[in-house]
Amino acid sequence: MTRLYNGYQLFSGLLWWLPVFYLYQRDAGLTDEQIFTIQSIYYVFFCVLEIPTGALADRFDYRHFLLAGAGTLLVANLLPVFWPVFWGFLVHFLLVALANSLVSGAGSAYLYEYLARSGEPERYRKAEGNARAASLIGRVACLPLAGVLMAWHPPLPYLLTAAGAAVAVVLAARLPELPGGQAGAPASPEPGPVRSAREPLGQALAGAARVVTGSRLLTLLIVQGVAVFTLVRVLQTNLFQPILAAKQLPVAAFGLLMAANALFEVAGAARSALVRRWLSDTRAIFVLTTALALCLALLVPAGLAVTIALMCVFSLVSGVAYPIQRQLVNDAITDPSRRATVLSVESIVDRLVCSLVVLALGAYLSAGVLNLFLLHLAIGTVVLMAVLAVFLRRAHRRAAAETVTEGSAR
Repeated sequence: MTRLYNGYQLFSGLLWWLPVFYLYQRDAGLTDEQIFTIQSIYYVFFCVLEIPTGALADRFDYRHFLLAGAGTLLVANLLPVFWPVFWGFLVHFLLVALANSLVSGAGSAYLYEYLARSGEPERYRKAEGNARAASLIGRVACLPLAGVLMAWHPPLPYLLTAAGAAVAVVLAARLPELPGGQAGAPASPEPGPVRSAREPLGQALAGAARVVTGSRLLTLLIVQGVAVFTLVRVLQTNLFQPILAAKQLPVAAFGLLMAANALFEVAGAARSALVRRWLSDTRAIFVLTTALALCLALLVPAGLAVTIALMCVFSLVSGVAYPIQRQLVNDAITDPSRRATVLSVESIVDRLVCSLVVLALGAYLSAGVLNLFLLHLAIGTVVLMAVLAVFLRRAHRRAAAETVTEGSAR
């Protein structure tokens, strides 16, 4: 099963067009205003879809949502080839948002539940790390070649992405069913109540909200994950080009450095289980997130060579942190039948906070004080993690005390 899942993550993540979509749209006649309007609509649409798709995945079959996500991605990547106008690109990104929302909660939920029901929950972190590594390998292959492929045949990056999605469809169709079935029989270490697979959507969403708000530990872990997600997303997506441009790196080398960063992230994701030899999972996230913030702060005085090295270290650390954070959140979900919905709640919280940080980034860039933004973001992250460390320690103690009390009552 894990090989099929890793293959799915690899081929569904082969976004060959990612480094060149802006140029492709400009060459198709779109203005900057139109391009960024599409991006804004994309983020809003993704947030709107994220929780409902997670709830529906819990009601039906996670595998069907993985299959639907790959199929949607296949169709989405053919639109820029055959409909290269504003509305074609808009529908393309809306379908990409739909595909991502279909998979984001269902993928981790399927992997975690399958291993838990198979009696191997301890394999989850390594399996999640390997899956993350598989998805990143695609970036290593795609990013350096995107510009060359577009120069040879402009639609080729989109056609190759569609081909990868087609392979992902085949792999999703071969994924095995969860032991015991999808609905009504959760078999995680702490199974939740049995319920109908046809639970009304509103009731399912309210139940997921109760799972999050009813567990102080889960809420704190979701907030902790926001710090990791925001740092990684802001640097790798929003700040990558401005920082390198400010450090005078030739534009032609951007793709190569992005590929190198992805390779370091692959290495980190594949070896995240080794951290447990020295640190507990919660302490590991604190240390790793602090290290990410430190890398950001050091970018301020660094020259070009040190900046490249810091970005590679940043990618390595983020690769290690991701599977550990996913393990912590999954372990804290008290009702496994709502797992995909809760994971979607986490995902939408991540993106909403990230959108606020990016909004602030725009103000800093307009004022020409990018270095100040990096320092403020790093300091704010360290302070947040220190506060969370105190509250998480109390939450763990409370959870342990409740476990002892329940054991005594029995």
